[in-house]
Amino acid sequence: MPPEPAAPRFLAACRREPVDRPPVWMMRQAGRYLPEYREVRGQVGFLELCKTPDLACEVTCQPIRRFGFDAAILFSDILIPVEAMGMPVEFVEDLGPVLDAPIRLRGDLDRLRVPDPEATMPFVPEAVRRIRRALPATPLIGFSGAPLTLAAYMIEGAGSKDFVELKRFLWADPEAARRLLRLVTDTVVLYLEAQVAAGAQAVQLFDTWAGVLAPRDYDELVLPYVTEIVARLRPRGVPIIYFVNGAAPLLERMKRTGADVMGLDWRVDLGEARARLGPDVAVQGNLDPVALHAPPAVIAERTRAVLAAGGGTGHVFNLGHGILPDTPIAGVEAMLAAIRGEASGGAG
Repeated sequence: MPPEPAAPRFLAACRREPVDRPPVWMMRQAGRYLPEYREVRGQVGFLELCKTPDLACEVTCQPIRRFGFDAAILFSDILIPVEAMGMPVEFVEDLGPVLDAPIRLRGDLDRLRVPDPEATMPFVPEAVRRIRRALPATPLIGFSGAPLTLAAYMIEGAGSKDFVELKRFLWADPEAARRLLRLVTDTVVLYLEAQVAAGAQAVQLFDTWAGVLAPRDYDELVLPYVTEIVARLRPRGVPIIYFVNGAAPLLERMKRTGADVMGLDWRVDLGEARARLGPDVAVQGNLDPVALHAPPAVIAERTRAVLAAGGGTGHVFNLGHGILPDTPIAGVEAMLAAIRGEASGGAG
């Protein structure tokens, strides 16, 4: 029998297996910094792009064709399942997502449902299938927002600076808060299961707003639900990445979720994070996205510093948040040259 082929370096790194160099991908790597993306986006609205499998496939493939990243991530938006739950979403230029009828009272929960992904969001698994056919050699990451982050949008009705409405709802009516988080948790599990069934080889939970909570609130309103999602997805056999923006105070709590990879923003030292998390989880991150605007020598130095702090095995190189829309292509190229040259003697 011939030996089994080695796992792609991204999947191997997620499982803390040896790799020739740390794999690299970027959050929002399919996006406005790419001229080919802007060309597609100029022809359709954002939600139409998300909901058209051929176009979602095309823009997912664009950064792989241009840069050869070690993983692709499904092009979509974290609020797609929220819309399927019964809350219409509109994307307003320069404002982002807006939900016109946010959840503010217990009775507002009565209009929500746990949707069947294949029935209400068939374009998502179909996009996954098309991407897998288009990129058979590149691992594909599926994703969802985590329960607290999705609930934040549902309650605030948009992004927020202080999250007053979110915290007011969570604290004023804990029973309603738990009911909402239960509905979202069940939705996220079904949504990610559908992506894996369609061919996603890893999944990432984006908990963008979990870092706005105090640790006691994280313990009560985030940890149990993320831990449940990880446990329910575990039989699917794919690596699970958990990203929290503002992770520094929460690392030990994040580890308790059981996720395979901890995604870290740039505000935490990667070496210190590895020491706090221990050797039995992988880490992902965590170059400051703005660093890609710096001169090439600065980008190279900062990239090498992240590689050194990551320690090789069990490190997936990424930005500490999504790439910014005005990022120069040359900045991405300088980062990749440093990763490929520093870690593998110039091999791709």
